[in-house]
Amino acid sequence: MASEAVQAETLVKRYGARAVVDGVSLSLRAGERLALLGHNGAGKTTLMKMILGLTRPSGGRLRVLDHDPAAMPADIRRGIGFLPESVAFHESMTGREVLRFYARLKRRPQDECEALLARVGLGEAAGRRIATWSKGMRQRLGLAQALLGAPRLLLLDEPTSGLDPELRQSFYAILAERADAGAAVLLSSHLLTELEERTDRAAILDHGKLVAQGTLDELRAQAGLPVRITVKPDDGGAEAIVARLRPLAAPARPVDGRIVLGCAAADKLAVLRALVDLGPLVRDVEIASPGLDEVYARFTGAQPEKEV
Repeated sequence: MASEAVQAETLVKRYGARAVVDGVSLSLRAGERLALLGHNGAGKTTLMKMILGLTRPSGGRLRVLDHDPAAMPADIRRGIGFLPESVAFHESMTGREVLRFYARLKRRPQDECEALLARVGLGEAAGRRIATWSKGMRQRLGLAQALLGAPRLLLLDEPTSGLDPELRQSFYAILAERADAGAAVLLSSHLLTELEERTDRAAILDHGKLVAQGTLDELRAQAGLPVRITVKPDDGGAEAIVARLRPLAAPARPVDGRIVLGCAAADKLAVLRALVDLGPLVRDVEIASPGLDEVYARFTGAQPEKEV
């Protein structure tokens, strides 16, 4: 079994003169969860379609599960699970009938369907027609069909759309289980705050180009964003704190009686030592590293959608 589920080298996809994916090189290892980030039209869905073999690259090299995705043997292709951004099922069928249909396509036993329906919280609703289901229920059924056969590679395009916070937690728990079992997971989402602790690396696309990739710590270093340190001073101690920290951190500004500083990540410990030396002049300290949404904005110049 190849350790890299996906290998893309200078991958290009053109439609006419326009390059929708432009020289992208990235890899996805077995057991890894990779967040694919970018604005609408950045090339995320096109990249997934090439990985699935639904569209062929215009240039570059792409290997998926150690095969050309356009000529992948059927038994290898059945090891890929895909959840599209917009799921659509025949509304006159029940949830159980839909999942059993996909199980037959993947040559999976029918009893696997019942376990998956229960796992995504649809056990009681499985006998009802899809027409009576909510968007969130349909999304969970889409996840169940993607999980059929314990796939080696999972491609998930905006998978938590329509899910409430509790169901999102359950969804990410399932992804962690699959990754722990060795599955490679490629996850596209605009909800960046929920991805920070739930993915291993991120790749950021901007107008078809890969502008950054790495762990969150690596992306923070590449972005050069400051660490924010908020200090609550004792009465009358603000001026002494600002004077002591000025050589180490950006000029302070008062916010509701607190001093907010910005410093390079490499200077964080020096700032903390200086605060400790100030003793009773400091009542409290809070440290905030840049989040994935801030990193994303630095590389793309655009803000992602906010979680609701």
